Amino acid sequence: MMQSQIIQFPNQMSSPSWNKEKIHGPYRKTYHIGSIQMEIGHIRDKIGYLLALMGSLVSTAASDEHSDLLCCVKEYFKNFSQKSAIISQETSNSVQLCLAKGDIQGACSIIRNALKDIDKLPLSIAVTGETGSGKSSLVNSLRGVGHEEEDAAPTGAEETTMERRPYKHPRFPSVTIWDLPGIGTVTFQPKDYLKNVKFAEYDFFIIVCATRFKKSDIDLAKAIKAMKKNFYFVRTKVDIDLQNEQTAKPNSFDREEVWKKIRDTAQQEFRRHNIDAKIFLISSLKLSEFDFPILMDTLLEGLNAQKHYIFTLFLPNITEAAIDKKRDSLKQIVWLEAMKAGLLATLPVVSIIQDQDVKKLKKSLHQYQLQLGVDDLSLQSLAKDLKVPVKELQKILISPHLFDTEENQTIEEKLRRYLEVFISAIGGPPAMWLHFEKVYLLQEYFLDIVAADAKALLKMSYLKN
Repeated sequence: MMQSQIIQFPNQMSSPSWNKEKIHGPYRKTYHIGSIQMEIGHIRDKIGYLLALMGSLVSTAASDEHSDLLCCVKEYFKNFSQKSAIISQETSNSVQLCLAKGDIQGACSIIRNALKDIDKLPLSIAVTGETGSGKSSLVNSLRGVGHEEEDAAPTGAEETTMERRPYKHPRFPSVTIWDLPGIGTVTFQPKDYLKNVKFAEYDFFIIVCATRFKKSDIDLAKAIKAMKKNFYFVRTKVDIDLQNEQTAKPNSFDREEVWKKIRDTAQQEFRRHNIDAKIFLISSLKLSEFDFPILMDTLLEGLNAQKHYIFTLFLPNITEAAIDKKRDSLKQIVWLEAMKAGLLATLPVVSIIQDQDVKKLKKSLHQYQLQLGVDDLSLQSLAKDLKVPVKELQKILISPHLFDTEENQTIEEKLRRYLEVFISAIGGPPAMWLHFEKVYLLQEYFLDIVAADAKALLKMSYLKN
């Protein structure tokens, strides 16, 4: 008799149609494998949803499989728009050409190289502003680093940045945030500034001030615009401004009115100098408040699809929407990895789960935890901030236990049970699609669980604060 086992599946779709609205959140259904009460209808819905993504899979003939593979590549661009797809249309065309010729290895090689290129793609962000404007604090906040940590950008009232300094993101080494010396200071005159900081190397600029933007800031913005690069004006320390105003005028204080006055003053200065620009009001100490989430969305809009993907991953987990963006971006990688696995599956499957599958899944799970801030180092840092033991955070997480097994059960058996629930609902598909399903279903399942864990940590942070 089959041993009863608890398996939790994310609630993916309300129906098998791809066009239906996705249901997000940490909700999961529980199934008792081997029990007559198992809801097979829900499993069929999930399989139907997956088959809708892959196209018609009714034929196992070689020519039909190549046709299905072409449909799979086209489906990728249908599900992920040209603006957000992390592989270019040129790369997609090359894959489709290989498949049309029956060159499976060539198509797989193109996808593999494209994934490697994305991981190595550099993103360079420049943060500049006057002395004491809070730019170094913003650099640290973007990197998720505390001001007192060893590799933090030094902060203080005096000019601490005397030359441009690169700060790598601790979890994403391809991302560099540059702390630039303040423009308009005695040490750095505007006429020499742009040359000294090598400003042509950056993807975009964030120009920071804590009071009013000066002519030197606006002149810098005009020079950046002339070089056809994007710039963003950021007004920091607005939490202090609001607090000071409330202290000075406790009876007549109007938060919205003060907020509007700060914004209008900056916009008037921009118009006076004939520059069309938005201003974002933020506090580096309270990222989830004020305009910081809007700023992050705006920065994303100015990047191409590949750098959009990289920037999304290193965003601070300050809202559930930010976590959802990360999860949805990573699902492109899941899709491409599954497509690559399907391309390589040219022989009948002897064993559904092999040793190499377990190793790859463990690696993927660790990567998702790292990218979504659920890894050991992130938990230690959060526990320190919240002044709670790490074990208290671990109690509310699911992802660290995905490879835990019951007595006399192997990891391979546990993973196989995950898959057999789905596959048994529709029968055995061709080897190519079995490999696709295996990678897609398990990695998406792991990704959804890690995203739910990230939201649980975010909720605890709000409750503790």
